[in-house]
Amino acid sequence: MLNTKTLLLGSLCFLLTTLSWAQRRGQPDTDIETYNSLFSGGVTTNTNSGLLGGAVVRSSKALPGTLFGKQQFRYLALEAVNVKHPKEFSSPYPGNGSRLTYGKQNYFFVLRPEYGRELMFYNRHSNEGISISGILAAGPSIGIEKPYYVQLQPRAGVVTSVPYTPDLPGDIIGAGSFFAGFDKAKIVPGLHIKAALSFELSAFRENMTGIEIGFITEAFSREIIIMPQAQNRSLFTSGFVTLYYGLKK
Repeated sequence: MLNTKTLLLGSLCFLLTTLSWAQRRGQPDTDIETYNSLFSGGVTTNTNSGLLGGAVVRSSKALPGTLFGKQQFRYLALEAVNVKHPKEFSSPYPGNGSRLTYGKQNYFFVLRPEYGRELMFYNRHSNEGISISGILAAGPSIGIEKPYYVQLQPRAGVVTSVPYTPDLPGDIIGAGSFFAGFDKAKIVPGLHIKAALSFELSAFRENMTGIEIGFITEAFSREIIIMPQAQNRSLFTSGFVTLYYGLKK
């Protein structure tokens, strides 16, 4: 699945780059659109998550001067994502219909404050085209390891909701509440770095929609236990796609 998602990300990146280049050829540079700040929010998916991986808020502000001959922006972002183990698989549990992920011990959520630079490679014209910029950002990773709860029926006992461990005494008959266990969550600090391309389209001069495509490398202070009977790790890499909408001026 990882190779398939990475291939799709690369193909989409190539397609949008080619489209933007084709639209810009032959157009005069006197009608290029400029802006000083951009604020947007959106949803993201990545190769370490399901279809909906999390949410992102991002901001770009123009800086004086150029970097490598390109217009530069200060880039700030905050991401909140759910990280899954590659071997996770949830299925409806016979009897009560709840979805159970066999062998899962912890959820793992990550907050990523980011600071970096955004360089404008190609700026769109006021009436058509796509703006393409490159982003390099880094920052801390605040990992939240929260117990995964299951419904347990002990031998000749009542059903209870408990954190999953491989040696539970009884029969697991379903998944517990998602909201249980936040008081037992553990914070795991880390660091990450992100490289991405941002493709921005504008239906109106002040409104914009776009897509951010890139890769993240992330390291934590210890191994993250998501599924105890499978290989776990402290270093994560992933490709991602973020769809965002915002305002610029």
